[in-house]
Amino acid sequence: METVLEIHLKHLDHNFKYLKSKIGENTRFLGVVKAFAYGSESVAIAQRLAQLGADYLAVAYTAEGVALRKAGIQLPILVLHPLPSHFGELIDHGLEPALYSPRILEAFKKEVGPRETHYPVHIKFNTGLNRLGFWENDVAWIAKNLGLGSPLEIKSIFSHLAATEDPNEVEFTRRQIAQFQKISEDFNQTLGIRPMRHLVNTSGILNYPEAHFDMVRSGIGLYGFGNDPQFDHHLRPIAQLKSCISQIHRIEPGESVGYNRAYKAPHYQTIATLPLGHADGIGRQYGNGKGYVTIQGKKAPIIGNVCMDMIMVDISGLECQEGDEVLVFGPESRADRLAETTQSISYELITGISQRITRKIIP
Repeated sequence: METVLEIHLKHLDHNFKYLKSKIGENTRFLGVVKAFAYGSESVAIAQRLAQLGADYLAVAYTAEGVALRKAGIQLPILVLHPLPSHFGELIDHGLEPALYSPRILEAFKKEVGPRETHYPVHIKFNTGLNRLGFWENDVAWIAKNLGLGSPLEIKSIFSHLAATEDPNEVEFTRRQIAQFQKISEDFNQTLGIRPMRHLVNTSGILNYPEAHFDMVRSGIGLYGFGNDPQFDHHLRPIAQLKSCISQIHRIEPGESVGYNRAYKAPHYQTIATLPLGHADGIGRQYGNGKGYVTIQGKKAPIIGNVCMDMIMVDISGLECQEGDEVLVFGPESRADRLAETTQSISYELITGISQRITRKIIP
């Protein structure tokens, strides 16, 4: 056996259907497949989402969208953070950019030039996340630059909520929703068009049904995490990271384990070495007793410093053999719980799993 990331597509089916059950019949669904589909396998996930009936896909960068097009994905693909240096490639592959500033809009309009008409674009507004987006008072400028004769067709306007999973930020979230509604009305009146509107992410789908508008976007929910225990049990993590025991050592009191002798045995112990490390996405922060793996249904703490290609775990009291299977995370030992041991989140752990780890698609 080797270290492998299993991708369970039936779990994706379940998550998609659950999230779809939370939105209206006429509300469109956008599946976010950026970052290798949150560390899993973007082509397989995109293909399955197309089969399930997703209306749109979204990626962060142009190269991610190009890879999907080359794999035969035909769904509309929104590029959330396009850069001018990739505009030509973006157009060549029929991707749809989010235009988020005057510089980006003007650069894309120039790139499209006379060779395209009615090229689909999406206008991003900043309503408080303060990351990307036009300001509320930019609507008149957008109207002036995307009026009659423009080669661009506005497919949607959208924004991003900052804290939909946080019960302490309900007031702030509602202010964002109200601001987006105001922007939408101003946009419609000023440009005389009514493009799609989309605002919510996974937690927004679950917590703010009044803000579903014309389309919703889901990333982490598709991969099995609801950012809240009340929703987590409705979702199934699609990825299961497994490894194996390469070698077993029995060490005496006072012996050290790993680089810099970070761990010293307080008594006789049995330890196992596994073939994955920080180059595979299990960062050094999980070492020295913070992180763990699961063997025979029991936690085995990571001891010593995490190495580039290996970790060592304490298997004292477990009946293990070299070659035995080890679970790092999966539906029964969730990635978000492992991430919490280092004050991190599921997103960071699952998206950080190295591409050198074999992906195995389970239909």
